[in-house]
Amino acid sequence: MNIDEKDFFRQVTLRICGSLEIEKALWQCLLYIQDFLPASQMSLHIYHRDAGVVETVANATREGFRAMALNSQLSDLTRKRIEKLGLIRVRIIPRLGDDPVCSPVAEKFNALDLPAVVSDLVLEGKLLGVLAIFGNGRIPFTDEHVQLIGMINEPFAVALTNSLRYRELKKLRDLLADDNRYLQDELRRMVGEDVIGSDSGLKPVMVLVRQVAPLDSPVLLLGETGSGKEVVANAIHKASLRRQEPFIKVNCGAIPPTLMDSELFGHEKGAFTGALSQKRGRIERANTGTLFLDEIGELSLEAQVRLLRVLQEKEIERIGGSGPIAVDIRVIAATHRNLEKMLGTGAFREDLYFRLRVFPISIPPLRNRMMDLPALVQHFIQKKAREMKRSPAPGLAPGALERLMAYHWPGNVRELENAVERALILSRGEALVFDDIAHKTDNAGVDRILPLPAPEILDLNAMTSHHIRRVLDMCHGRVEGEKGAAGHLNTHPSTLRKRMRKLGIPFGRKAAKMHPGKPTLF
Repeated sequence: MNIDEKDFFRQVTLRICGSLEIEKALWQCLLYIQDFLPASQMSLHIYHRDAGVVETVANATREGFRAMALNSQLSDLTRKRIEKLGLIRVRIIPRLGDDPVCSPVAEKFNALDLPAVVSDLVLEGKLLGVLAIFGNGRIPFTDEHVQLIGMINEPFAVALTNSLRYRELKKLRDLLADDNRYLQDELRRMVGEDVIGSDSGLKPVMVLVRQVAPLDSPVLLLGETGSGKEVVANAIHKASLRRQEPFIKVNCGAIPPTLMDSELFGHEKGAFTGALSQKRGRIERANTGTLFLDEIGELSLEAQVRLLRVLQEKEIERIGGSGPIAVDIRVIAATHRNLEKMLGTGAFREDLYFRLRVFPISIPPLRNRMMDLPALVQHFIQKKAREMKRSPAPGLAPGALERLMAYHWPGNVRELENAVERALILSRGEALVFDDIAHKTDNAGVDRILPLPAPEILDLNAMTSHHIRRVLDMCHGRVEGEKGAAGHLNTHPSTLRKRMRKLGIPFGRKAAKMHPGKPTLF
C-alpha cells in the first residue's frame, strides 16, 4: 500500500491532539489508522516507575471509547526487565501473553492471544507511558507498520502529557469546589441562619435587614467594635438573591496601605517586583456576590478614589492591567468610626460617603440590649464547647448570669464570646462562674446583684424572666414611656408584654392585685 507519510502524520496528529478527552481522541485515531494497519483496538498506559504500576488511562475499539483508571501491578522481575531493556521505542509482540511486560495488562483486556505493536512514549528523554495497538488476529504486523507507528510517537507523547495535566487541573478544580462547599457550610454552621436577638434587642435592625436584603443597594453598618457588624452583614447576604454566590470580607484596617490596591483590585504578572503571577483581587473574587468592607474608615484616600470608581462604573482595573474588567457586586461597608467627623477633617471622601450611605443601619451595643445576653451566653457556651470537644456543655453556676448582666461590656458581643471561652477553659468540667467578670464589675464601682435563690443552673426562659423582672424593679413597674422597662430593654412595649405574658410575669391590674401596695405594672 502506498502511503503518503506526511499526510498520515498530519491526520493522526490532528486527531490525537484534537481533544483534551484523550479517550475520544484515541478513538478518532483508531478509526483513521485502521485503514492502514490491522488494528482492532488501541490503549494508552502510564508507567509509574516508583510504584511499579502500569495505569491504563484510555481504551478505544471500533465500537467506542472509554476513560479508565486501571492499575496493573508489575512483578519485581518484570520491573527489572523494563529497566534493563530501557527505551526500545516501537516493537512488535506476536502474542501478548508471551511477553512478561505486557501480559499483566493484556490479560485484563482478554487479549493474551492477540498480536500488538507497542510504542514507548518518550518526551525529552523521559518514559511517560506506552501506546498499544492490538491486532485483529488475522493479519500480522510488519516492519512497515512499525515505521508508521514510530512516526506518530511524539504527537501521542505530547497528547498524553496534555491529558495528564488536564486531569490534574480537573482534580484541583474539584478539590477547590469541594473546599468551597465545605467552607460555605462551615460559615453557615458557625454564623447560623438566625441572628441571636433578632426577635428582641436586634429586632429593629433585622426589620431593616429584611427590607434591604433583596435589593442591590449599598449598606453602611454603624456600630461599636465587637457589636456584631459582620454577623449582620452575613445575614443581609444570606437573605439576598446573591446568597449562593461568594461573600468576600475585606478588613480594611488589617491590610497595609502599600498592599491595599493589590489586595482589592489584583495585579498582572510582572506589574511590580514580586508579582510572579497574575492575581485576582478580592473585588473580582466577589463578582456576582457580596463584598463586605469592614472598617471602611481605615481606607486610604487613594484606595477610596478607586473604590468610588467601582461603585460608579461597576468595573476595576488590575495593577499593570491593559483594560477594565466588569464586576457585578453588592457592597456592604461597616465602621465603628464617625465618618461625618472624618469628612470635616478630609480623612474620608464625601462622594464615597454618600455612595455608601444609601441605607445606613445602626447596631446597638450589647449594654443597650442586655435582654439578649442570656441567649448569647447559651449560644457561645454551646459553640465553644463544641469547638473544644466538651460534651455535655457545662451550665451556669448560681449568680453567674447576674455577674454578666451587671457588667457594662465595653467590648460588646466579641468580649462576651471571649469571656465564655475563658470560663470554659477554667471550668474543668464544672459550672461556669465568671469570677473575672465579677472582679471587673467591682472595679467599675457597679453594685453587685445578689444571686437568685433559684435552681443551680438556670434555663434560658428562667434567665430571661429574671432579667425582665430585674429591669421592671429598676423602673418601678413601669412598662412603657420614657422611663419604662421597654425602653431600657430596647423593645416595643407590646412585644415586652407579650413576652411577659408567655413567661408568666404579671403586669397591669393583675400585678396590682397580687402585690398590693407596690407600683402597678402598666
